Amino acid sequence: MCSIWELVDWIFKLYIVVMIVYAVVSWVPSIRGRWSDYLAMLVEPVLVPVRRVIPPLGGLDLSFLVVIIVIQLVDQSIVQQQIRSACFLY
Repeated sequence: MCSIWELVDWIFKLYIVVMIVYAVVSWVPSIRGRWSDYLAMLVEPVLVPVRRVIPPLGGLDLSFLVVIIVIQLVDQSIVQQQIRSACFLY
């Protein structure tokens, strides 16, 4: 069970990195490429519902920040607790 929670933790961290790379790519149009479309396919489905609730304010898209904070909260409150209880049960 420990390995499953560690995998979930790793996936959350990887997703945050993917989101940060996507944000940087969106700010610098000259580095966009075909791979940025793949990043968009991973990130946009999560960002769109947040954008419906919190639209961009003056060109500043806060949905990235909201999603990263929610992922961190879930990771710290649920996943890390499960890792501690499953991995260090002894």
